Amino acid sequence: MCDDMLQYRDGFTGRIRALAQLCRAWPVIALLGMWLINGGGAQAADVPVPPSQAQTQSGSFAPPVVRLNLSEAMALFLKQNLDLLIAKYGIESSKGQQITARLFPNPVGQVGNVASFTQGNTLAKTGALTLQVQQLFELAGKRGYRIESAGFGVQSAEADFEDAVRQLGFTIKDAYYRVLVAQRRLALAEENRDRFARILDVNTIRFKKGYIAEVDLIRIRLQVVDFQSQVIESIQEGESARADLRQLLRLSPATKLELTTEMDYRRVDPDMGKLRSVALEVRPDIRSRRAAVSQREADLKLAKAFRIPDVTIGAGYSVQGSRGPDNQQMGILNLGVPLPLFNRNQGGIVQAEVGVQSAQAELDRTVNQVENQVDVAYHNLLQSRRLVEAYLAGVLEDARSTFTIVERAYERGGATILDLLDAARTSRTIQQNFIEALFSYQRNLFQLESSVGQEITS
Repeated sequence: MCDDMLQYRDGFTGRIRALAQLCRAWPVIALLGMWLINGGGAQAADVPVPPSQAQTQSGSFAPPVVRLNLSEAMALFLKQNLDLLIAKYGIESSKGQQITARLFPNPVGQVGNVASFTQGNTLAKTGALTLQVQQLFELAGKRGYRIESAGFGVQSAEADFEDAVRQLGFTIKDAYYRVLVAQRRLALAEENRDRFARILDVNTIRFKKGYIAEVDLIRIRLQVVDFQSQVIESIQEGESARADLRQLLRLSPATKLELTTEMDYRRVDPDMGKLRSVALEVRPDIRSRRAAVSQREADLKLAKAFRIPDVTIGAGYSVQGSRGPDNQQMGILNLGVPLPLFNRNQGGIVQAEVGVQSAQAELDRTVNQVENQVDVAYHNLLQSRRLVEAYLAGVLEDARSTFTIVERAYERGGATILDLLDAARTSRTIQQNFIEALFSYQRNLFQLESSVGQEITS
């Protein structure tokens, strides 16, 4: 056994080899084995490290960290979001239809054989082999109308993609700022918890010395627990908001997000009349509806063009058998024109007219919706801006100062524990309401930008 151990422990220092060679008793071997198991062989070069430990030592288990400001988050969203990728396929499909619209009808090749089998004739003697090619020529501008319709279809698909970016862009901004709100709430809850934890430590000493009643100490302890529960709720809210943001950005759940944009107040004072006119001009859903109307009008022109029949021209060559007529080789030229006696595409024209009317109604409805969306978002922004500025005018600072003043008065015995708790709750409520008002203002600003269809800078 000692020899086996010597072979296994080849990489050890000379002192360990000497100790192994001297071992002759089982107790010594057992002690040496325990030493090996407990890590004594850390210097051996050939001792394998478990994969999990190796990864931990190399730092590969550390979650990847992604630092994003709002603009970077939007860029990553536009690159990786699956909904936008799906919307892009609609553009490619419309371009395929546009390619098809430009194509000409394929020619038709015909091969025929005519023979006489009477009076002893055979196929070899009297047969006539006919080769013919026919081509359909569309009249009344049908191909041009079809190309025109497909072109408007591409424009509509591109506008639909931009509209998907507009709508989902609001979603990503909202998710980004919900993470910021959770961070602000967590910071506020931790600040209140730590503050009351210090108050609890001081008052525990005061209680032991008999300066305060036990009921006051209990009230402070309960308040600390309440703030701790708010910390936990804020952490859970933040994790949920980060999960939503990671899903929109197609990031792994193991990714650690660090958001660098601050949720600060930036006053905007937009012009309502200008916003409405800009929205009617640049909103992609309105542009999509306008392109749809133009496409339906092109379809109507195409449907009316189908009243004029197309012409089929054919040309060919015929080779006859040895006993055919004197002219054994003949050229063939024919012209085919449908006679529009019954079907003049009456039903197709009616359907195309209804399509134009329906597309126009969709456009009118979208315009009305956009005007109302801009109006509602604008007034919501004004109201939320007024509330935020009211907090910033002094209410927020007054709540913080009141809490500090009451806390100092309580330390000197000039205020009761109920006064302190009331001031703490008031300060917390005011600060939480300010965070909510700031988030509501920012969200209404994003909503107004989404309603207008472009970013608002002033």
